Amino acid sequence: MSILDNKSMNTRALGLNIRAERNRKDLSQAELAEKINMSENSINAIERGKQIPSAINLYLIAKALDIDINELFKGID
Repeated sequence: MSILDNKSMNTRALGLNIRAERNRKDLSQAELAEKINMSENSINAIERGKQIPSAINLYLIAKALDIDINELFKGID
């Protein structure tokens, strides 16, 4: 597996973790986006692994979901 493939898999896994946590909190993408002042399209792209969130956005997402930021990286090597 190439480095690019691994990066893509990790980005996808991160997005799936964010989606799972958002769903656990019963929030829509629009509601999460509003909480962190980000567009719904950006949340959607992050959850699909098409956009890599910045460190500050990861922090804001974790804070909005009321979880430790490390939870977003669960299962990612």
